[in-house]
Amino acid sequence: MPEASAVAPATPVARIYGEPLVELPPDLYIPPDALEVLLEAFQGPLDLLLYLIRRQNLDILDIPMAPLTRQYLEYVEAMRATNLELAAEYLVMAAMLMEIKSRMLLPRPPQPEAEEEDPRAELVRRLLEYERMKLAAQKLDALPQVGRELAAVSVHIERTATALLPAVHPRDLAEAWRGLLYRARLSAHHRVTREELSVREHMSRILRRLREHRVLEFTELFDPARGVAVLVITFLALLELAREALIDITQAGGFAPIYARIAHAQPG
Repeated sequence: MPEASAVAPATPVARIYGEPLVELPPDLYIPPDALEVLLEAFQGPLDLLLYLIRRQNLDILDIPMAPLTRQYLEYVEAMRATNLELAAEYLVMAAMLMEIKSRMLLPRPPQPEAEEEDPRAELVRRLLEYERMKLAAQKLDALPQVGRELAAVSVHIERTATALLPAVHPRDLAEAWRGLLYRARLSAHHRVTREELSVREHMSRILRRLREHRVLEFTELFDPARGVAVLVITFLALLELAREALIDITQAGGFAPIYARIAHAQPG
């Protein structure tokens, strides 16, 4: 029985859907422009001119037209060899460069009255304007963008009721309270009585008075003759009304009189 010769497996040249391809199909067609290498990419004729000027550190206000035109035409010829449609928009700029170069080579007659405008002035203006727009676009592109550097998220904010504090300095409120206590002690009578005091009842009494007079001074809401206990209950009722945003306690400035009035949201 003859021995089978060992044949080394061929190395696949590619894999298609995971299957090894040992040799290229004979009818495989590769278009000539299937592979294209772009060394530089420009957004138009002005972009190309600006690149040539900056690469050679030329003064944009004093452009040497001869070398710049030569380099520009070399690039246009290279583009025409690969993509004529793309090079068409560059031909207008090439004609403009050649015109400027020709005007600079021609002798200039002396004009003592008015100086002739530099043929490069319009080109320089367009280049400077384009450079400013390009720099502005680069700054905008450097800003964080949603989907690139930032991820959009939705935030649900729950609003909770917060206690509304009176727009009065606590020091002035304390001074007004001490003044009321002092007046109450001066008019105090030695009476032993038992009286049930209600904060809600005094809150209603304060609201009724404010609906009648609209605005009252802080001390007008208290009756020192009724004793310290009534003053305390009235003061607590006043603070409770302010906490529930039923009244506003205001003051024009430091050490100024304190006033109370019905809150704006409260029906009159």
